[in-house]
Amino acid sequence: MAGTVTTTRTLLSWLAGLAALAVVALALLFYAPDKSRAALEAAYPGDYRAVDGVRLRLRDTGPRDAPAVILLHGFGASLDTWEPWAEALSAQYRVIRLDLPGFGLTGPDPTGDYSDAREMKILSDLMDQLGVASASLVGNSLGGRIAWNFAALHPDRVTRLALVSPDGFASAGFAYDRAPETPLVMRALPYVAPRSLLKANLAAAYARPEALSETTLTRYRDLLLAPGVRQAILDRTAQVILRDPAPTLARIQVPTLLLWGEKDGMIPIGNADDYLLSLPRATLVRLPNLGHVPFEEDPAGSLAPLQRFLADGKP
Repeated sequence: MAGTVTTTRTLLSWLAGLAALAVVALALLFYAPDKSRAALEAAYPGDYRAVDGVRLRLRDTGPRDAPAVILLHGFGASLDTWEPWAEALSAQYRVIRLDLPGFGLTGPDPTGDYSDAREMKILSDLMDQLGVASASLVGNSLGGRIAWNFAALHPDRVTRLALVSPDGFASAGFAYDRAPETPLVMRALPYVAPRSLLKANLAAAYARPEALSETTLTRYRDLLLAPGVRQAILDRTAQVILRDPAPTLARIQVPTLLLWGEKDGMIPIGNADDYLLSLPRATLVRLPNLGHVPFEEDPAGSLAPLQRFLADGKP
């Protein structure tokens, strides 16, 4: 028996070493250094504001005295993901969008804290700095999770809540209250950024992968290569612990719109049923033949129900 145990331990140790070598080989083969911040800021314009020690990149457009709409992007994205929606909404609303800490040209949070609590504190303090007492929140995926948590914590600051394929409920293979296990291969992330692999991952967010343009792919890759972003993504991933969202969602009384692509391959539309059961004032609008990022895949078609909802609380 002792010999078997020793052999097993030796095998596991050998496999771990082999996996570590594979990570090193991957990093060497696909090595991609960070891009120059100055070059990226020239290519992807934005304004900058210091909030709680973080230099936030943001865009603030539309009439300053109009009702405010804040757009919160998903994992790995940036404020640029909202461009078509923001342009259309800015004719009628004050539209505020930002690169969340750890992404885009906001870059790493110096505290290293990527918890939802930290994100909500930064959002609240940003609103204070901008003189925005309350706003409609629109969030996609990770941004959706931040938005509904914020609405529960600060009900007086949210007038409408629109969630586009929001994160929150555990999908198959995930569990609540469990520390995440970061795959060993992920440790190569700060050193690599293969365009082909990124394209495959982004295409999965579209119902029609051919709708992913080379321009969009280039933008995602450029901002992934912003200084410190890849390590920040790795740090965030290690900190995520899902909690059962139902008790928090039940406290939200603001009118809520759920916008969901029927072909969403990242957060399945079946999760919408969980939100409808938990949110007292939620309405679901299904988007046929669209995926996880309908504002990129079909900006005009997906915006119409949001515009109606922002106007009168009904999609």
